[in-house]
Amino acid sequence: MNKMKRIFVSAILITVCVFKTFSLEQVYLDETRPIDERVEDALSRMTIEEKVAMLHAQSKFSSAGVPRLGIPEFWTTDGPHGIRPEVLWDDWDQAGWTNDSCVAFPALTCLAATWNPDMAMLYGKSIGEEARYRKKDILLGPGVNIYRTPLNGRNFEYMGEDPYLAAKMVVPYIQGVQSNGVAACVKHYALNNHEANRHTTNVVVDDRALYEIYLPAFKAAVKEGGVWTIMGSYNLYKNQHACHNQYLLNDILKGEWGFDGVVVSDWGGTHDTYQAITNGLDMEFGSWTNGLSNGASNAYDNYYLAAPYQKLIREGKIGTQELEDKVRRILRLAFRTNMNKNRPFGSLCSPEHIEAASRIGEEGIVLLKNENNILPINMNKIKRIAVIGENAIKMMTVGGGSSSLKVKYELSPLDGIKKRFGDKAEIVYARGYVGDPSGEYNGVVTNQNLKDDRTNEEILSEAVEIAKQADVVIFVGGLNKSSYQDCEDSDRKGLGLPYNQDNVISKLAKVNKNIVVVNISGNAVAMPWVEDVAAVVQAWYLGTECGNAIASVLSGDVNPSGKLPMTFPVALSDVAAHAKGEYPGKLRNDGTDIVDCNYSEGIFVGYRWNDINRITPLFPFGHGLSYTKFKYGKPVVSSNTMALDDKIVIKVPVTNIGDCIGAEVVQLYINDLKSSLPRPIKELKDFKKIKLEPKQTIEVEFTITSDKLAFFDDNKHEWVAESGDFRVLIGSSATDIRQTVRFKLSDDSIIASK
Repeated sequence: MNKMKRIFVSAILITVCVFKTFSLEQVYLDETRPIDERVEDALSRMTIEEKVAMLHAQSKFSSAGVPRLGIPEFWTTDGPHGIRPEVLWDDWDQAGWTNDSCVAFPALTCLAATWNPDMAMLYGKSIGEEARYRKKDILLGPGVNIYRTPLNGRNFEYMGEDPYLAAKMVVPYIQGVQSNGVAACVKHYALNNHEANRHTTNVVVDDRALYEIYLPAFKAAVKEGGVWTIMGSYNLYKNQHACHNQYLLNDILKGEWGFDGVVVSDWGGTHDTYQAITNGLDMEFGSWTNGLSNGASNAYDNYYLAAPYQKLIREGKIGTQELEDKVRRILRLAFRTNMNKNRPFGSLCSPEHIEAASRIGEEGIVLLKNENNILPINMNKIKRIAVIGENAIKMMTVGGGSSSLKVKYELSPLDGIKKRFGDKAEIVYARGYVGDPSGEYNGVVTNQNLKDDRTNEEILSEAVEIAKQADVVIFVGGLNKSSYQDCEDSDRKGLGLPYNQDNVISKLAKVNKNIVVVNISGNAVAMPWVEDVAAVVQAWYLGTECGNAIASVLSGDVNPSGKLPMTFPVALSDVAAHAKGEYPGKLRNDGTDIVDCNYSEGIFVGYRWNDINRITPLFPFGHGLSYTKFKYGKPVVSSNTMALDDKIVIKVPVTNIGDCIGAEVVQLYINDLKSSLPRPIKELKDFKKIKLEPKQTIEVEFTITSDKLAFFDDNKHEWVAESGDFRVLIGSSATDIRQTVRFKLSDDSIIASK
């Protein structure tokens, strides 16, 4: 009888629980309700165990939802250049799918080189559609870490050296991705500026450099782009790992900027349960990279934000305030992504995506040098073209780290050149050098056999003989995505080209004066042969449509309009981090493996460093030639004096004085002529990309407001715009200034908003 009574009571309790959970109005499922109202309703229905389960991975790339409440699991995917192929549940090995190939879009250095926010919107929308079709909820990109050293193996995933340019390009990318109901995940927040010792580097940087150089693109992602997730970085700052860092995550990101999204750890970036709880991390991934395969000690339930968190709560050692905040953010993310019934379905490998990849690549290619107008190639005079270099044939979409892809196809530079010129000229190819003959990364193979058993002398001799007989030589070289080049988890060993390429180019230049060097890289490289060649083209990693994009520019079908998003130095000693001996940092003598890296150059990064030290770069920031020429007219200024809450409008006429259509990036820099703190000689504060027909003139308009005049006063922890004289410099690059304007800010020193 007692047993029957217990069963009866249990049945009643179960009925009550079910009634409580489901018979009341399910506000969280009502998409007409405000998101925050839905969040609170869902939160009130969840158990502690369900809440904690949402905070950590359940597989290599996914985290749990709440099945009982119909809240789906979250699926992430690596970007930012394409959708990563599927891996197994618990490790990095390929899952063996046959339908997970993608379009590879150009690397983000190429996107930044377009200096065109419209291209960033197209990029984000296109890659977001591919992520959505593959049922991904979070795209792990884009990256906006500042280019501090050309040795950083991961620079190709970022947007250059200037915080203003990176900020302007990241916002539309985010908006394009998230228009698909897929969260962009801006990374790596923050100060992840090189790969050497990336897990143990403690960055020492003053607040002024932090706020003026290293944070603006992240701030724009939050305040202007409305990004839904942000990924922490591997390095430390103020002796705390960035993935659970009180200063970066709580004080700045969630405090000053009001970020309402989710902070995601980088894979393996979490190191401590208590810090992860209290210092702003919301979702933990990859703490043990082998999932369940190494046994219970590495199981997902033992992640820092899993069973150890529950244990602290059960023992009363920590409350649930932080837990509630984390889950609120994750639920908000769910309602924006996988619980948004109105999000589009997306598409994969569509003609539109291939066209987008091609357009972005064409517009990002930078013409660095063009002596005697050797480019575009004049097919009325050219009968034989020699293409030389391993990068003309080597696939570049495989390798480089987490951005490695399995593509539907990748058109090589050689095939693109053959396709464009092959019916009008003889195309001959020589290897020139052997770099990395391998073609595999993480189980994705290129199926290319690049092994060459000949000696270096034989390979070079063949190239020289072919060059002698050619009307023009196109040398396609540079870096690749192997370790110690442009690759995650390692930095380059030097600024020069690998595999003896400098010697190859010099030898070719001695037998043929018509040498066009196409450099494929995500970083600046030294060019000791630059005076010996006729043309230099910076081609980046261009993805699926690589060959077509390069051929379009070489042929003149596309007039190049890309501009460098970083400075190309002559030597490493011209780079602040290396000139001051602050790369990659110094190992502490306290018995730990922590490496302190002091950013003692402060705000003087890239062209800012060149200006104050009067260093002439190999090619300056913002540089890029065209097949036409542009004339800048005299600017017209709305006023010579500006009040604090006012603005000045500057209009400058720009004319295409050449014979073909072309696009120009008109760049505006500002110089504070007298300041209470040291300031750069100039700082990029605006730019406009315009397309002009031959002889056409367009009036380019810029608006100057006080925020473009401000600097960060680290003593006051405020942005300050001081009264006094300012100079506006308008030009085609950081060293090619065409027009200047002076004006005065009339108000006294003021505090601008944070």
